[in-house]
Amino acid sequence: MRMSKLLLKTLREAPAEAELPSHRLLLRAGLATPLAAGLYCFSPVGWRVIRRIETIIREEMDRSGAQEVHLPALHPIELWEQTGRAEAMGQTLFRLADRKERGFALGPTHEEVMSFLASRSIQSYRDLPVTLYQIQTKFRDEARPRGGLIRLREFTMKDAYSFDTGWDTLDASYDAAFAAYQRIFARAGVPVIPVAADSGAIGGKDSQEFIFLTEVGEDEILLCPGCGYAANAEKAEFRVPPPVAADPAPLEKVSTPGQKTIADLASFLAIEPRQTCKAVFYRVDGKPVFVAIRGDLDVNEVKLKNALKAKDLEPMDDAMVRAAGLVAGSASAVGLRGMTIVADPSAVEAANLVAGANEPDMHYRNTNHGRDWKADLVANIALARGGDECANCGAPLETRRGMEMGHVFKLGTVYSETIGVQYLDEAGERHPVVMGCYGIGVERMLAAIIEANHDENGITWPAEVSPYDVHIVALNLEQEPVTAAVAELEKAVEAAGMSVLVDDRADSAGIKFKDADLLGIPVRLTVSPRAMERGGVEVRERHSGETSVVALAEAVAKAKAILGR
Repeated sequence: MRMSKLLLKTLREAPAEAELPSHRLLLRAGLATPLAAGLYCFSPVGWRVIRRIETIIREEMDRSGAQEVHLPALHPIELWEQTGRAEAMGQTLFRLADRKERGFALGPTHEEVMSFLASRSIQSYRDLPVTLYQIQTKFRDEARPRGGLIRLREFTMKDAYSFDTGWDTLDASYDAAFAAYQRIFARAGVPVIPVAADSGAIGGKDSQEFIFLTEVGEDEILLCPGCGYAANAEKAEFRVPPPVAADPAPLEKVSTPGQKTIADLASFLAIEPRQTCKAVFYRVDGKPVFVAIRGDLDVNEVKLKNALKAKDLEPMDDAMVRAAGLVAGSASAVGLRGMTIVADPSAVEAANLVAGANEPDMHYRNTNHGRDWKADLVANIALARGGDECANCGAPLETRRGMEMGHVFKLGTVYSETIGVQYLDEAGERHPVVMGCYGIGVERMLAAIIEANHDENGITWPAEVSPYDVHIVALNLEQEPVTAAVAELEKAVEAAGMSVLVDDRADSAGIKFKDADLLGIPVRLTVSPRAMERGGVEVRERHSGETSVVALAEAVAKAKAILGR
């Protein structure tokens, strides 16, 4: 491809709204152009990268034994209502109606439709196991699209679904997908670690995310340097510090003027924060919920939402607190009526905790669960934090930021039961299939590749995802020897099975070299009168910056060696 004919516009500076390196370089290199919040148009160069990512994914999914299908992006809404997710997805689900007023949704994911397809083909245990996948457009009405390609409203996902006779064979399907993911990310040049994760709205059992550790990531990851345990903060477990041992003492009301926070209250009463009971208020599916947790801990809202099997959960604002009759800063479950009380085990198992007296500037000493108050639900809802002890080995957990690159789930029979994906066993008895789900966001993967492979001058593409293999920069192209050498070199590169981009524009050497660094193609071959005087062609490896001059006849072999071909 000749750059004089290529639809490409590079930028010296990125727009002010582009904060992440990947977003800035995406725009500066002309890979994509924003259409609206969370919507991007890809240029020919950007689309070549997308297609190469998809090729890696297809090759490794096929290698794992999965079979590719293609499903509609437009779904009948009744299919989503059948599984209960039409309501559970809430405003994230794009809804529309056809001319006959039949309801549809633009698919944010494809569990329902893939299960429908499987239900029409799977009849017997002989049909199993099978894993189906597709690379298809998804739609989600994200409240806050961000980070360029990190969170979009329209995006491409590789989603795969395995169907098995039981949990034992599901383990094998899960492991095959897991191994395929490791190969995909390695080939694409994105270093990832698997971490335990929450299953979210999809549901299911075991769940792991593949995380690219980066300070620009939106996820908080807890890592153990002792045993290697890793989990998303939403899922992470830890050893809760033991309570202060004591026998239950009589309830005592004390004045605590102006003490609104746990830290202030503990200091005022000369006690430790773990000797207090923290009150946190939520509105869950439209109803107030009172949460009690030991004062030295914080609430994990994802764990709380899962424990309540809730669709919507939000902290109460001041107006909601007043409307519920709660006294902010002095509330407790003692004598509380008219709302659900959820307690973390830390608040149930500790004795003689200081808690609010439900009067301004007043607290109780020595509150005890079972005697003074009782929870409607006791569940592990504490949030793991950096410095907490690892649940496995006791080493202090470390906090890192990360970007989710892929997610694998053991769904079980959640969707096979609601959609009706069943098989007959050897005895002729009917059972629901056991499912797994495996997803990778393609555009997000592109963003992560750039985050992991760039320097101050631009992108440094890994060879397998680069838009072109070789970038020929022609200087003084009006001179016949240069013109002839460029034509010969271009033909030789293509004959060797490599893709080539030729900068034949009438621009200065400085502009061409800056664009070459910005575009980040692994091998740059410069043809110029100066290089020809020195013996042939200047070869520059983009990643290392190493430069050498080789004979024209040796340039292709040198390029192949750099690319590992």
